[in-house]
Amino acid sequence: MPDFAKAATAQAGSLPFANPFFEQLAKQFAQTQAQPNGPAEAQPFNAFFGQAFNPQIAQQFTQQLAGLKVPSASIPSGRLQQLQSDYSREAMQLLQQSTQTSSSAIELKDRRFSSDAWKTTPVYAYTAAWYLLNARYLQELVDALETDQKTRERIRFAVQQWTAAASPSNFFALNPEAQKTLLESNGESLRQGVMNLLNDMQRGKISQTDESRFVVGKNLAMSEGSVVFENELMQLIQYKPRTATVYERPLLIVPPCINKYYILDLQPENSLVAHAVESGHQVYLISWRNADQSIADKGWDDYIGDGVLAAIETTRQISGREQINTLGFCIGGTLLATALAVASARGEHPAASMTLLTAMLDFADTGILDIFVDEAHVQMREQTIGGKNGTPPGLMRGLEFANTFSFLRPNDLVWNYVVDNYLKGRTPMPFDLLYWNSDSTSLPGPMYCWYLRNTYLENKLREPGALTTCGEKVDLTRIDVPTFIYGSREDHIVPWETAYASVPLLTGPRKFVLGASGHIAGVINPPAKKKRSFWSVAGDDKTLPDNPADWLASATETPGSWWPEWTGWLAQFGGKKVKPGAQAGSAEFPVIEPAPGRYVQQRE
Repeated sequence: MPDFAKAATAQAGSLPFANPFFEQLAKQFAQTQAQPNGPAEAQPFNAFFGQAFNPQIAQQFTQQLAGLKVPSASIPSGRLQQLQSDYSREAMQLLQQSTQTSSSAIELKDRRFSSDAWKTTPVYAYTAAWYLLNARYLQELVDALETDQKTRERIRFAVQQWTAAASPSNFFALNPEAQKTLLESNGESLRQGVMNLLNDMQRGKISQTDESRFVVGKNLAMSEGSVVFENELMQLIQYKPRTATVYERPLLIVPPCINKYYILDLQPENSLVAHAVESGHQVYLISWRNADQSIADKGWDDYIGDGVLAAIETTRQISGREQINTLGFCIGGTLLATALAVASARGEHPAASMTLLTAMLDFADTGILDIFVDEAHVQMREQTIGGKNGTPPGLMRGLEFANTFSFLRPNDLVWNYVVDNYLKGRTPMPFDLLYWNSDSTSLPGPMYCWYLRNTYLENKLREPGALTTCGEKVDLTRIDVPTFIYGSREDHIVPWETAYASVPLLTGPRKFVLGASGHIAGVINPPAKKKRSFWSVAGDDKTLPDNPADWLASATETPGSWWPEWTGWLAQFGGKKVKPGAQAGSAEFPVIEPAPGRYVQQRE
């Protein structure tokens, strides 16, 4: 078997805007060795990614790994021989096709090579076809590996990064579309492409949208409201009612602290906040602060106590209601559930209902993100930013989050922009969701490290009493409230089965809804668009099966948005309809400033 690891090593070092996640992952791959069982076995994955790093650094990391189990991987000889035979046959066929006078004999079933410029010139068609053959062969080698699932997925991810980066479409000399654009623009595309590259290098990330077209508070995060509370970690926004009467119990939304809250309030036509307000709910929302060095020492307990619990109490006092409805999105759902468990341990029951959108409470299956997390990686984070052993705490930079999530889909979120922005000199199209995606936020190192170790690595949140937060033992089974749980079917951040895994951890009445599409597009699916669909089970939701496959077998698909299904469910916990208050806040909590507030406008 060819030692493609060395090629991957060289290419990994050239990835744009190098990411410590990938550096850490690659250094761990350097320890991966195969176990050959005979002369025809696969060659060892020796020094996988190892040569891309300074030997002194590699030696230091090897010492850190002392005592840890080193994974191994091999390919059975029979399977390897079959793959090699298939590869040789297809390579010979391709060589024969390349000698034909018509380039149409070469098929290019990849949208990167879909234009006529690739197909009409034999040399470009052959180059693209040769690349696709080798990329497919490398993926088949990964599929054939005999190893544990995590090691296989890590190798698969590394190969995916290399094959995506090695595409001939990414290089000007091999891309006929970029060359054609250069000639047609009389060289302007090259000048503009270099300018785009220099600008992005200063920013530390690839531009995915025309950011000059968006201003938070002007054409994003436009729902009218007021900031009625703030502390070091968050601002609390109270939105202005839009209906003559409102449900007496308000709704508090806890968004993710990774990225900004306005994914839930992008523009009027796709705002979940606006939809809830127009459905008659009094909506409050946490706007998390973009962490800087002044709050680098904050931990998970601070985000629960001074974040979620403080917002719950403020919402209760302003509204005058003993109980409120609550919603948590992604890590916001993890924070919300933890806060309600802490409140329950104190004998308090502030929530009338809970909604969890693509949130994880059971971290047994964390999807693609699992490849980044192991003991060595967590220890590295704790030592560098987590304040472990007296080291000064640091920040988990939002820029690192953004680049990492982009490389989970390298062809869609990285290399297509390299081609368009730099090789063709184009300005990306304005897209509100991608602007939000680029508006990343940093987290305090201790908070991030606690979250990484206790959830992703050790999965303790699901175990009653295994964690102590704000001085209380956390037991999710004590959250005895009606709960609406939503998952997205193509979600690669929170697999829908993992979202469903919250069902057996909670004790109140539960309703599960499965939406089409992914982590963001599945959630932000307004009814007016009449797009996608969702699955639900009619009738009594108190007896949901523990197995998600059993639930799906009994579910019915409905065209359109799941939002009306949610607001219909939420209405039964809103209480009676009353006239809205004349103004935001209260005597104890006067208005601080108009929404969206200062915190959301702080950029890295």
